[in-house]
Amino acid sequence: MSRSQELRVESAIVDPAAVPGRRGTAYPPPFRHCVAGREKRALGDACGLVNFGVILTRLEPGAASALMHWHERQDEFVYVLEGEITLVTDGGEAVLRPGMAAGFPAGRKLAHHLVNRSSSPALYLEIGDRSSGERAHYPNDDLEARADADGKLILTHKDGTPW
Repeated sequence: MSRSQELRVESAIVDPAAVPGRRGTAYPPPFRHCVAGREKRALGDACGLVNFGVILTRLEPGAASALMHWHERQDEFVYVLEGEITLVTDGGEAVLRPGMAAGFPAGRKLAHHLVNRSSSPALYLEIGDRSSGERAHYPNDDLEARADADGKLILTHKDGTPW
């Protein structure tokens, strides 16, 4: 392999531990407690991906991935790497363990989120496309989310008033 080929290969490699972890949320204050104990590492961004995102998410015991939600335009896929998490949907609950996956097609009105009900941290990959005009619905909470033309997240009450 030539030196230029080696450099191209190296530039495609990302050490997840070197990608800064992000805690917190864009959720308004009344909803922030739900995701306390969640840390996300944007691996797709670190690789320069533009058509879809890949996030390595760590959930501490008691933490949730998000509020119950579904997406109009964005497919969502999760793959469990470590630990045990409970997938909660409108249709019921299931425990996911390492090697298990779940997917949520765009437009399917199946609200869902993941909750770590175990006593140990859990680690999973979250993969989704970056569809323009995306809207997320939170049926159990007074919250709606949409992306504007520049991809900026806009959060509103269900009646459309801003948070």
